[in-house]
This record gives sequence, structure tokens and C-alpha cells, in this order.
Amino acid sequence: MSRAAKLHQLIPTGQRAPLAGAKTPQVKNNAGGYSWKVSDQQRLERFLILGTDAGSYYASPRELTLDACATLLPMIQRDGLGVVHTLTEVSVEGRAPRQDPAITLLAYCLKSGDLATRQAAAAAVPQVCRTGTHLFQLARLIDQMGGWGRLTRKAVGSWYADKGWDALGLQLAKYQQREGWSHRDLLRLCHVRPPTLGHGELFRWVTQGFPEGVPANQPSEALRLPWAMGLAQAAKADPAQVAALVRQHALPRECLPSEVLNNPGVWSALLHTPGAIGMTALLRNLGKMTSIGLFSRDRGAAAAVCAALTDPRALRAGRIHPLSVLVALHTYRSGRGLRGGLKWAPHDEVCAGLEKAFHASFHAVRPTGARHLLAVDVSGSMGCGEIAGMTGITPRVGAAAMALTTLKTEPSTELYAFSHTLQRVDLGRRADLETVHRTFDAIPMGGTDCALPIEHARTHRIPVDTFVVYTDNETWFGKVHPAAALRAYRAAMNRPAKLIVVGMLGNAFTIADPNDPGMLDVVGFDSSAPAVMADFARADPTRG
Repeated sequence: MSRAAKLHQLIPTGQRAPLAGAKTPQVKNNAGGYSWKVSDQQRLERFLILGTDAGSYYASPRELTLDACATLLPMIQRDGLGVVHTLTEVSVEGRAPRQDPAITLLAYCLKSGDLATRQAAAAAVPQVCRTGTHLFQLARLIDQMGGWGRLTRKAVGSWYADKGWDALGLQLAKYQQREGWSHRDLLRLCHVRPPTLGHGELFRWVTQGFPEGVPANQPSEALRLPWAMGLAQAAKADPAQVAALVRQHALPRECLPSEVLNNPGVWSALLHTPGAIGMTALLRNLGKMTSIGLFSRDRGAAAAVCAALTDPRALRAGRIHPLSVLVALHTYRSGRGLRGGLKWAPHDEVCAGLEKAFHASFHAVRPTGARHLLAVDVSGSMGCGEIAGMTGITPRVGAAAMALTTLKTEPSTELYAFSHTLQRVDLGRRADLETVHRTFDAIPMGGTDCALPIEHARTHRIPVDTFVVYTDNETWFGKVHPAAALRAYRAAMNRPAKLIVVGMLGNAFTIADPNDPGMLDVVGFDSSAPAVMADFARADPTRG
């Protein structure tokens, strides 16, 4: 590089102009500042985990979705097998809070990829569409995208044929119809041949029901759940009998008549019967249980809820995502349902269980011992929209919650909030999410300058090994770019400090220089993100 070019790099470039000397050119972000465009792979992961359906302060949901499609659809044409591999991995590992984006991309791969991509997508259907609801979502999308070819019919048919009849019976009973489709519709459309006698009995029940009414005695082991569900529907005036059926057959909540779901005895049976209520259903019905007085009538109910919520193995098995727990905690603490008129007084023990479940639902993290400076973007744009369309969870709320997880894990950590000004946030490692939410909610919002935390550390000579910035990457206010601020900090402090950028929105931008091995961009609320961040904090950026 010439001496003139080196001198030019020393002149600070404001964020409303491209960074001078950058190897990879910057692009204008939605706020009018300049940052880098994330890689296609990173954009794919952001779409799968954060989605685009809630929009942002600067872009509508439609604009974000169109922008994502402009990247992702050509990716399917160029590397469809890679797209199928990524969406399957994200789905199976429970890295995303919702399946909708993965199912949407799977449908595109089934309908618009080359033959190898379509075959890979067909093979992935049973892995990605793990419930009947997921399958019905896929069927609706396939219908909208041009209909049913032979490979598509075979893929959906394999969802039924490849399951054991016991697992299939549970799905057929719990999720009978959604999205304008039923199992009867799909079985007839795909002409599925039953691989076993048990499958044949279930298929006949789906298409014909019990022709002579629910029999008095269990007709077969394969039909145990449909038969018990029929008895429960017939006994809807007798909650005690329904509760007994739940205990005897582990009948799930979805199989019970709505008339008994206000009865504490029925909920007690669901809660204390192994396999009767899954983790997702448990999270969604905590308000209901509280409103009908279950925790005051059944002294062991709250303890049973907390034991389930704080079991890391159960959380992993149920693919419970941290964001789902955060939504459940946010809703439960509010004392009212998101829809309808259901109200309750939150139970302290249940709140504590949800708090522990949130931190336990991230992949296990071993502390690094590195000095961390955590900086949460509280600018105006971070207070708009919702992460992955999750009601009540703005990027700002989610970022603060993620920061708390690192704060509780790492022994040497300082926490800041920033917009166009910077404020230190004094929270102990024992702080709960409600305290964090209230604290960050009270901090005034403003323009976005993601360089502020790094500039502050350089000015005050604060020793930092890893800066972690939680942001939507819509930075524009500052007089120096964050990447340039980090290089100035390294030079002034003679420290190989790193920068981790936690992207909290499904847009295409990052403040992390893709050519700097000491900078990393991760997707906010990827359940594996804290473990990836810890590994990066430990790594030597001069190697590999």
C-alpha cells in the first residue's frame, strides 16, 4: 500500500460514507449508513432463525422478505443441496424458534430446485416436518406453488409410511386438520400404501373413522389412542372419567374435548402423566393452569412444572428454543393472554422455573475467562418489530436477554447500552430477566453508533479481550466505523481484541469486517450462538 493510501486510512471515515481502504466494499444499509453485506450463507441462517415477517423500523416485512428472496432463491438454483442441508440442520438441531421459514424454503426446494435438490428436499420432509401441523403447512405451500408432482406426493407419503405406527398414531390423533388440509386429504392424494397392519388400521380410521361408533373395548394396540380419544370425547360431561383416561392412556391435551379444559383435575392428570403433555404445550398453557387455580389446588403441580422446565435433556428433546421460553415468560408475567380474555395472577415458582429454562435452553457454554464488554443497541430501530414474529419480543428486549446469558456465564464482564450515547448498565450476575427488561426499557433511545462502546474502551483504556455488540446493524450516526474503531483500540492498547456482532434482525448487513479474522458475525437467538461465541473468544485469530 502506498504512503498516501496509508495516511488516507488514518483519517476517520464517518458512517454515512464507505470505510476508506476496505478490502470488501461496503453497502448502504436501510438507515443510510454504510456497513458490509453478510454472506449468502449468513443471510440464509438469519432468514431461518430470525425470519422477516415482523419487519423493522426501516423496512416493512414485505421489503425484508423480497430482499431475502432475492438472495435465497438464486442460492437454491446455484447450491440447492447446500440450502437443503442448512435448513435441515437448523430445524433438526432446534436452532430456530419457528419452523415456518424452514418449511417455506423446503417447499421452494421441492418445487423449483434441480432434480438433485428436489430429491434431497423430498428426503428431508420427515426430518423438517416433524408434526402433523408442519406437514399441513408444507401441503398448503406446495398447493400454492403449482401443485403436486410425483416426487412431491412420494415425499409427503413417506411422512406417513416411514413412521412407526405408534408414533404415527400420536400424530394422527393430535393434529387432525390444519391449514385447510386433513390427513384424510393427504392420504387419498398421495395413495400411501400401509407398510404394516398397524398402519393399515390407522389409515382406515383416518379415512372412515369408527363406522359403527367408538367400540366399548380397545380394538387393537395401533388404535389405542384414537379409541381412547373417542371415549374422552363421549365423556366430556364427566371430567373425572376424562382424567382417568388421560392417566391410563397418556392422552395428550389436543385429544381432549374443550369442555373439560377448565377442570383442574384434568390438568393435574395431564401434568403428572408422563408423555401426556409436551414441553411446547406446557409453555403455552401455564396461564390457563394458573387461571383455573391448579397450583393452589394441587400442591405438587408447580414443582412438577418447574422440574420439567429446568431439565436440560427434556428441553433438548422437545427442541425448546430460548425465544419460545422468553415469549412464555413475557406472557406469563403479564398476567393475560395474547388473545381472548384469559387473565391470571402469576405464580412466583413458575416464573422462577421459566427464568431458569431460558438460560438452560441455550447450548451448554463453558466460561472462557476472557474480559468481555457487552454492548446492547437500544436505538429507536431496536425497539420496533419483533424477533421471528414472536409477540412482545422486540430486538431490544431479545438483545438484553441474550446479553444476560453471557453476563451470567462469563466472570469478567461489563455491560453497556448505546444509541448515539453510551450508558454503563450495572446488573449483577443474579439479575433476572424482568429486571433486565425494566432497566433497558428505561434507557432513552436515539440514533445508532455501533462504534461507541469500542471508542469508550479506548478512551478510558479499559482492557477488553472480546467486544460483543447486539444490534440490528443499522448504524449511521458515528464519526468512525466500528471496524476502524476496533483497529484503533488494538493499536492503542496493544491487545488483539475481537469483535462479535450478534445480528438481531433478518436483514443483509453487518458491522463485522469479513476480511478481519478477529471479527465474527452470528445470528441472534440461534440457540447455538453462545457456544459459538465462547469458542471464538478462546480462539487465536492469527491461526487458521
